Amino acid sequence: MVIVAFIHPDLGIGGAERLVCDAALALKKQGHIVQIFTSHHDSKHCFNETIDGTLSVKAVADWLPRQTFGRFYAFWAYIRMITVALYLIFLSDYKPDIFICDQISACIPILKLNRQARIIFYCHYPDMLLTKRETLIKKLYRFPIDWLEEFTTGLADTVLVNSNFTSETFHRSFTTLFSIQPKVLYPSLNFESFKQMDTQKRKELIEAYLPPGKEFIFLSINRYERKKNLALCINALKELKKLCLLKTWKKVHLIIAGGYDERVTENKEHYLELRELAVSSGVSENITFVCSITDEQKVALLQTATCLIYTPSNEHFGIVPIEAMYMKCPVIACNSGGPKETVLHKVTGYLCEPKPEHFASSLMTFINGDKITTTMGENGYDRVIKNFSFDAFTLKLDSLSSAHHSIYRKEKEKQHYDGVTKVKGWLQEQVQLCLQCVFAPCLKEKGHY
Repeated sequence: MVIVAFIHPDLGIGGAERLVCDAALALKKQGHIVQIFTSHHDSKHCFNETIDGTLSVKAVADWLPRQTFGRFYAFWAYIRMITVALYLIFLSDYKPDIFICDQISACIPILKLNRQARIIFYCHYPDMLLTKRETLIKKLYRFPIDWLEEFTTGLADTVLVNSNFTSETFHRSFTTLFSIQPKVLYPSLNFESFKQMDTQKRKELIEAYLPPGKEFIFLSINRYERKKNLALCINALKELKKLCLLKTWKKVHLIIAGGYDERVTENKEHYLELRELAVSSGVSENITFVCSITDEQKVALLQTATCLIYTPSNEHFGIVPIEAMYMKCPVIACNSGGPKETVLHKVTGYLCEPKPEHFASSLMTFINGDKITTTMGENGYDRVIKNFSFDAFTLKLDSLSSAHHSIYRKEKEKQHYDGVTKVKGWLQEQVQLCLQCVFAPCLKEKGHY
């Protein structure tokens, strides 16, 4: 049995959060003790497993700001993650054998203060590539953050990535970490969360989003962020309108279901931008915008849709195409990044250049082809079962955790018998006690930790 602590910045709704929950469920299924620590957890904007008692979640340091005057998001994200690590090391009674952190590596030096515990860092994608540096001030602001990311990532005992694409990007971005070979651990699905539902229940869940008389239902599921390129599916629908007869066009409908957080300014702004684009493109009557769907609604939509439109370019992995294929829903995605490893062109869907006319052409094949949705859907289901099953994910993660636990035990025994190490450990404990006296009042202020 291994005691595991997951550390994640913001446990909301997204691909990274889904992976953390699935990893926690996988290790718990194998009999390990698991707890998730995060800087923010909103019971109204999270996955069910984190609020129904399935997974234990501890929110720490939510009293810290997320930004300052609409800026410094990265700085505060790092501070919040470091604070979670400080809580774990100095204040928490939870003593893990293994730390598994993701997205932000800045917490790793703090976690290293636990001398025996092993640290696994899951790199979804280098953070330094997720922002632009258009001004000198932005370059100066990002320089220490980028350096810290690369340095602290190298301190992890093992680095995991979500795809071969991300592995290649890792080496191109972190040039000083050439000796580290990340291990690929594909995200997977917990099939129990994606069961087929009866027609009546499905209709009840999505009737508010789907006008009557619609036969060709196209679906987009992504966060309302500009980098997700959701405008592409609206522009593709505009091009599709040119290809369709009027009577066919009346049967076409697009549902854009996105992760939406009221705290995130970009979510609110981009949602309005997309609605305006739909109106100006003349396709607003054929589009429904939905914010933050539930797990049940997502399953119902995937089960109903003719196909999924997945618009991000160079996506690190992309869990939504996997979810769609498991629900026998074909996928149209950009021919780059993670989807090139998950979607088989003309077998489980289409891989296209990120241009509206290319996506529209692929959409038209589903309108013209009677059995293409069924055939590609079955192919996609078989591919997920063979390559991205929760059982395969569980076995690989469990094997990795057990191997690290074996090293942990050896290190613990070594320190138990090594007199010099014991003295060093005692000195370090005294330092930790002093630091605890400093940080405890801050972390416990107003009961926020």
